[in-house]
Amino acid sequence: MSIFTKKIGTVFLKETSDVKEYIEKMEKLKENASDEIRKKIEKQINYAKYGETGENNIAFQLKSSGIDMYVLHDIFLTIEDISAQIDYLVITRNHIYVIECKNLYGNIEIDNKGTFIRNFQINGKWVKEGMESPITQNERHLLVLKELRKKSEGNSLLKKIFENDYGNSYKSVVVLANPKTILNDRFAKKEIKQKVIRADQLIAYIKSTDEAEKTYKMTDSAMYDLARFYLDNNQPKMTDYTLKYKEMVEQVNAEKESSKVYEDNTDIHEEADSQEQTNGNTEPEYDIDDLMKRLKAFRLEQSRSENKKPYMIFNDAQMMDLIQKNPQNKEELQQVSGFGAVKAEKYGDAIIEILNQH
Repeated sequence: MSIFTKKIGTVFLKETSDVKEYIEKMEKLKENASDEIRKKIEKQINYAKYGETGENNIAFQLKSSGIDMYVLHDIFLTIEDISAQIDYLVITRNHIYVIECKNLYGNIEIDNKGTFIRNFQINGKWVKEGMESPITQNERHLLVLKELRKKSEGNSLLKKIFENDYGNSYKSVVVLANPKTILNDRFAKKEIKQKVIRADQLIAYIKSTDEAEKTYKMTDSAMYDLARFYLDNNQPKMTDYTLKYKEMVEQVNAEKESSKVYEDNTDIHEEADSQEQTNGNTEPEYDIDDLMKRLKAFRLEQSRSENKKPYMIFNDAQMMDLIQKNPQNKEELQQVSGFGAVKAEKYGDAIIEILNQH
């Protein structure tokens, strides 16, 4: 061992994952949600916990490897219009490993075209479905790493050297973290087989690759500087978990707003009914339930034609705000919650017509 290297073992520069904070937030959010939203939240929590188990399995393998390496867990990188959420970035003295963790329920089959097929049981029956190739997914991650690093190089010569060496230095590997998953890759091409392994094979894979392809040997400081570079470019607030949490918060808030607006409208109509009875008029001005039905029917029809979720057209809270404000033109419609110029122009005529039918 030279004076420039020493035994450092496995060093996690980033060990935490956004999933822990995500699960905690979702558990708290669940307390204030209705039964329908609560079920959605619980489903998301279960997915997150399942994924966390797989990632913890990989962390255990890395920590007990005995290999000098720097590890970044769960980092989000972006450059221009492309982004990458990387489960593990492992930097050894010889290579940079980009690890995509898949903790899948069921078995995985890879055919001779590189198509990934998942087989699993539901109610005792086997189901077979295609899935996005994690290899293709990891290739996008590699592209982001490459472009970020290339952008940081000072001149065209260094960029050229980096590009020439990139293919040998950066390795993509998909790790199946569920020990019960059976991998059938007998028909897969060799280059595909080499990129998909089980979690208990990870350390042997890293050791054999480093031994077989000693392209160069990084010093301690070079390893650290590279890991630090990618860590400094991490953008945790843009992760999938952050976006999923925001989406669920919006649904819970919309539900609360809908309930509040509905209660306010109920109070208004009860007061109006009382006044009408005092005046000897028992006919309500219009049937709010019928109006809600017609607005929901329009929302459903529009969502199907646009292949969207109904709440993306307008949610229940926005619908109640529509009824309460009763806009008579597109300018007034833009004063309703959730309706900007685009939505007002797109749906305005139809909505105003429905509102005026009462």
